[in-house]
Amino acid sequence: MSGPATSLRDSLDPASIALREAHPDRESAVRRSGELLVAGGRVDPAYTDEMLAALEEYGPYIVIAPGVALAHSRPSPAVHGVAFSVLTLDPPVAFGHADNDPVRLVVGLAAPDADSHVEALRQMAELLGDDAARERLMTATAVEDVLSLVEGASG
Repeated sequence: MSGPATSLRDSLDPASIALREAHPDRESAVRRSGELLVAGGRVDPAYTDEMLAALEEYGPYIVIAPGVALAHSRPSPAVHGVAFSVLTLDPPVAFGHADNDPVRLVVGLAAPDADSHVEALRQMAELLGDDAARERLMTATAVEDVLSLVEGASG
């Protein structure tokens, strides 16, 4: 099912972005991240359950940088194309990570197979690795701001 390289911008539907939401706990935030993936049209609701099962099994390993969680599960038949979601949390939520809590940004990732998401994930890692861009993403107040940042990372 591996096709041409997928860009980060192509993988992020505007319907998959939600900003400054309040969530009581990490499960709620990950569930919302999955719902946003579904809203983008490339992911079935079953994938959200898979993401929550991975969180339950492996714990806060998804907190990959200060304030940032990458919510995902294994490649799945519930995924029909590479997809990202962006959820910012206000107030931040404790995920149980010793060094990188609390989380202000949850990026959801879905991929149908092991290879198809590599380029989009590389671009997301580059974006999240840029301190200024990551901060702008965490504090964005409009979907258009997120899309502009992502467009820059895809270029």
